[in-house]
Amino acid sequence: MGSFLTLSTSAAVILLVIRGGLCVDIVGGNEVAPHSRPFMALIKGANGKSICGGALIKENWVLTAAHCNVEGGEVILGAHSQKATEREKQIFQIEKQIRHPCYCSNCKENDIMLLQLQKRARLNKAVQLIALPTSDDDPKPGTTCTVAGWGQTASRLRKLPDTLREVNITVISRQTCNDKNHYKNDPVITDNMICAGAKNGGKDSCYGDSGGPLRCNNVMRGIAAFGKRNKCGTVDGPGIYTRLTKQYLQWIRKTIGGT
Repeated sequence: MGSFLTLSTSAAVILLVIRGGLCVDIVGGNEVAPHSRPFMALIKGANGKSICGGALIKENWVLTAAHCNVEGGEVILGAHSQKATEREKQIFQIEKQIRHPCYCSNCKENDIMLLQLQKRARLNKAVQLIALPTSDDDPKPGTTCTVAGWGQTASRLRKLPDTLREVNITVISRQTCNDKNHYKNDPVITDNMICAGAKNGGKDSCYGDSGGPLRCNNVMRGIAAFGKRNKCGTVDGPGIYTRLTKQYLQWIRKTIGGT
């Protein structure tokens, strides 16, 4: 699953990596039917370039990754194409960006953030909420999950796909993910993270997919977080996702409250 940022120029990618963000795009997946993932949010920075994905969890709240630099940016709901004019699109300015108070950019822990939109989204066929899980079940190794995004389709390919893509990936044990053939405990893949990819590589998220929801058995279980730089889709660098633990779910519900 390689790194996770969606900027098209190398300078922008370097800037975001310095700020702690390794982003992701979809490797080995396929384009989804237009507007068939109505919970997906496309997040763009102040320069109009795509940065990350996200998930609409309330009419005016989007859940994404803490390393995404969204200052001065906007959130687009109802998008399939990044570039095309689509009547389904709803564009919002960001009222607040609230990173988890214990986010650690170096150790990659607590890579989770809430974005409050200036206005409430109009829910319809193309724009819908994704339900937060009612439990913090930890997906077992071997579980098939899906991740979607507008990110790169190869590690060194700087041209981003225009339309939303999705791939099926498989949960890998933390013990395997931390071994000498994978992350070597640098950083440590903790219980707050989910490791997922493909046994033989070739399926992953990549630059630009950060913040998008990881769904297992049609339940949101994680958020695309990071991977090895320039290692999208490789056997030794599966993608890492922030797991929606009980503590994170409590923080989310407390933060969005009745707003």
